[in-house]
Amino acid sequence: MADETEPKTQLRVGRLTKAHGLKGALKVELYTDEPEHRFTPGATFTLQVPAGSKWRGKTLELIELRWYNSQPVAFFVGISDRSEAETLVKAILWVEQDPTELPVDDDAWYDHQLVGLAVHRDGVAVGTVARVDHFPAQDLLIVKTGDGEVMVPFVKAIVPTVDIAAGIVTVTPPTGLFEELPEADDAPETTTAGPAESEASDEAQDDTGASQPEQ
Repeated sequence: MADETEPKTQLRVGRLTKAHGLKGALKVELYTDEPEHRFTPGATFTLQVPAGSKWRGKTLELIELRWYNSQPVAFFVGISDRSEAETLVKAILWVEQDPTELPVDDDAWYDHQLVGLAVHRDGVAVGTVARVDHFPAQDLLIVKTGDGEVMVPFVKAIVPTVDIAAGIVTVTPPTGLFEELPEADDAPETTTAGPAESEASDEAQDDTGASQPEQ
């Protein structure tokens, strides 16, 4: 028999963005890659709402998740009209998660699995994962370093390896992400060149100048 006192982990799986129609439905911004697993009929969600909300400390039970024009729309027990649905707008949905359960995708991790892992660059520890921030464009690993927090785009090109067993996240960040770039005034002094030499130097600078990666 499972130990009922075993700690559970809360996972954020969605946010209710606006009322949909007149029968209490709400549009959902999904924070999960497994909506078919998280949003099944009967699923219960803990709510994160402002202190003054009447939903503080309450839960919602899902009736059904439907898709309208590629937009997920949820129907909940007890929410039967638009006015009631509007009281839930901006509520964040959380579910309980067994901390030993792994995502279905082999190349995916839950936030609680990443938090606390050591972050290595070129084999050297540069910080630890403090949290994971989720945005529509991409996820960010927030890495705590000795100089503060660094936001690392959670993409394969910059975070090629996550080794949960070893407790290490390997990063290959672009120059300037973990260190300050030298100011222009700190650049080495150069001798004054004649007209022909100056033109050649300018052309070389154009050819070798590196561009900043798009965010």
